[in-house]
Amino acid sequence: MSGQDISGYGRPQSLEGRDAELRSPGSQVADSQILDCPILVVDDTAFNRTVIGTFLAEAGFRKVSFATNGMEALAMIEAGIPDLLILDIMMPGIDGYEVCRRLRAMPETADLPILVQTALSSGEDRNRAFAAGTTDLVAKPLERTELLARVRIHLEDRVLIRRLQSYRARVEAELSIARSMQEHLLPTPAQCTAVAAAAGCTLRAHSVISPHLGGDLWGLLPLSGRRFGVYLLNVAGQGVSAALNAFRLHTLLQELGPIHGEDAAALLSALNDRAAGLLAPGETATMTYGVVDGELGRFTHASAEGAPPMILHGHGGSEFGAATGLAIGIAPGTRYRAEVMELPPGAVLALYSVAVLEALDAGGTGIGLGWMIARAVAEGDGFEAVVRSLGFALGQVSGDDHTLLWIERGAR
Repeated sequence: MSGQDISGYGRPQSLEGRDAELRSPGSQVADSQILDCPILVVDDTAFNRTVIGTFLAEAGFRKVSFATNGMEALAMIEAGIPDLLILDIMMPGIDGYEVCRRLRAMPETADLPILVQTALSSGEDRNRAFAAGTTDLVAKPLERTELLARVRIHLEDRVLIRRLQSYRARVEAELSIARSMQEHLLPTPAQCTAVAAAAGCTLRAHSVISPHLGGDLWGLLPLSGRRFGVYLLNVAGQGVSAALNAFRLHTLLQELGPIHGEDAAALLSALNDRAAGLLAPGETATMTYGVVDGELGRFTHASAEGAPPMILHGHGGSEFGAATGLAIGIAPGTRYRAEVMELPPGAVLALYSVAVLEALDAGGTGIGLGWMIARAVAEGDGFEAVVRSLGFALGQVSGDDHTLLWIERGAR
């Protein structure tokens, strides 16, 4: 925030009323917090320093220091930045204008509230003060009530801004931890290779977790024979709460996988029933789960409002899955149905999150996405081409999580 950005602070209709409000028990900032804020008073006249210091001391301010000129003030600020600077504008040597300009030029003091005391009354002089970086003005001769009201206003703003910055730092730290946990839940490249190879397939994945942290997760369930289960999960919302819900559903999937992993519809039905006790009212998740059978060349899946799976054939054609049901968490007792899609040798199964469908298929029907992916396959490395297209469509820093899974059945 620049000095100009905060120059509008402290222009109340009633300074006395705001002063009384800040003293009241219901004030946003506790009086003790304001009274403990460091204040630096800069004035070359001893009488003015005494008057200001007396006003502040009588009002209960406990950390007031003084400087007699601009150079001394800058040195004191370099040693420790106060929460408010009360600055005389007309001083020999470095005047108040220059002090303001130097402070605004330094990032660490760019948002320091500067309350200038001045006898200058012309509009041109006041504009010059604000152009130099002044936050607010108080007229000489100083009037106690006005001075204290403006001091309190700017210190309250300072405390609230510091509190907001602390809250933001805490949220960012929590997001970073949750993002790291989410990344660790994703299958590793070695796991992808081992599970897919056992079914005679190759699996490549592109998964991006946004800075805002959505609720995308995907995972694998090893099954007997030449088969494996794969799921794509997207919890509604963003932030830590969405990530925590994704973690909860991931844990349930690991628990239910050994029991229902071979039956896609049964797994979704069981997950939906169990999720009713974990998700709060209104919290939902979309999901697709399916079993890749490398022996029979089939993909049997069930969907809870997930993006439709796509099969890309070697001759360039494509087809979409159609089976879908209610999102997870809407209605306990929902029973899902499974759909079988043929996965012949050389064909590719593409699974993707809704964010991919929205980014690469403006109509939302999947037809444009199917055409684009089929063309990419026909022209070369389809997976890399689609990933590049996602980069162009969503940007380097996506506002939403997105995942693309590319499962190719080996040719016989």
